[in-house]
Amino acid sequence: MSDLPRRDPRLEWIARNRLHPRHEEVLVALGQGAASEWPGPNGLVRKNPHRVGFIGPHGVKRIDRSGTQQGAMGGKASTPVADRKPLIEIAEPAFLVAVVPDMAGGRLSGHDKDLLGLARRLADADPAAQGAVVAVIFGPHKETRFGEAGIDRLLHLDSPEVTGYAPEARLGALVMAEQAWAPRHWLLPDSKLGGGELGRRLAARLDERPATGIWQLEADAEAATGWQCTARGAAGSLDIRRPLPRIALALAECAEPVSETRHTAAELALPQPLPSTLSRIQDLGQVSVDPASVALSEAEFILSAGNGVKDWQGFHHAAELLGATEGASRVAVDDGFMARDRQVGATGTWVTARVYVAVGISGAIQHLQGIQTCDKVVAINMDPGCDMIKRADLAVIGDSTQILEALVTLVTQAREEKRDAA
Repeated sequence: MSDLPRRDPRLEWIARNRLHPRHEEVLVALGQGAASEWPGPNGLVRKNPHRVGFIGPHGVKRIDRSGTQQGAMGGKASTPVADRKPLIEIAEPAFLVAVVPDMAGGRLSGHDKDLLGLARRLADADPAAQGAVVAVIFGPHKETRFGEAGIDRLLHLDSPEVTGYAPEARLGALVMAEQAWAPRHWLLPDSKLGGGELGRRLAARLDERPATGIWQLEADAEAATGWQCTARGAAGSLDIRRPLPRIALALAECAEPVSETRHTAAELALPQPLPSTLSRIQDLGQVSVDPASVALSEAEFILSAGNGVKDWQGFHHAAELLGATEGASRVAVDDGFMARDRQVGATGTWVTARVYVAVGISGAIQHLQGIQTCDKVVAINMDPGCDMIKRADLAVIGDSTQILEALVTLVTQAREEKRDAA
């Protein structure tokens, strides 16, 4: 924008129109600043709903449908969003909050990031006694954004003893961390991926009474720990309130993930090597699972269909060949092409997939809300101006049937070449 002429009538008109999606961008380019709010004709303060990160009247962050967050407005390279966030360094923390994420697939899941957001609330509650969040992860990983998730210290244990399913060895490592640093709180995901089991083992070893199924946390000066937690009980039909204990197992969406700051994620090391243990458990490796049996909320790779899909047999074949879990838009479900439990969106299931492929989905606001925490979104659509294309990290413009057929052909050829080479 800085290279555009200052006297361009079109730009001057945008600068005067506060509700134009490019209003703030043009003001900055013209050296006039950027207004996120201003007084209206009746004295009421108006807010710009197109501003990136605009918070609505109910405290919900609005989704940017203009494409500016994906860099669609500028032709020049811009500074990555992560680098523009303020860096928080905590040199000498008053206490530690330890988090043991599941790290499903070698990356932080949506559940893990919610848990780290909860840890940041505990660590940042008292500015006079600043705490630090330490994450303990086991085995190899692919994650590169620990700092953006709110981690100040990172203890990475990658020895063969703790790799794979090794709850006894991992418990021994956590006990060593407890003895070395004595964290004020231990937070683990209450999930079936290992966090639920490991958290209960840790509580039994440390002789602590844990809180499980936590979904809400509130400050309470009268509580012994200064916090009250609300947990699910009685098979999810009852809420139980109690003071937050040292060991807590939290559900997904227990807190907002960290999004406004980045942290150092400095490496930690145990003061002593892990002791060798004679495990009573033998890990025989992972067992392949039918992607169709995986719940949408837990799927890492989703192939989702919308109104633009005409060849449903080809769609199902592509999902099976790619090993993807099938999803659908509300239109496809209402038309009877997909089951109701396959619906993605605010009125269906919120998903946290690593890769989400939207085939023939235009991108209604409810659908975009349901996929906002997906890492990578690929859109296949005939309409280059639809909202899903603006949201996507990679867009393919064309007929979905032909594109899926070409994708199936390429994958089949690649697998045959790999098999022949072996």
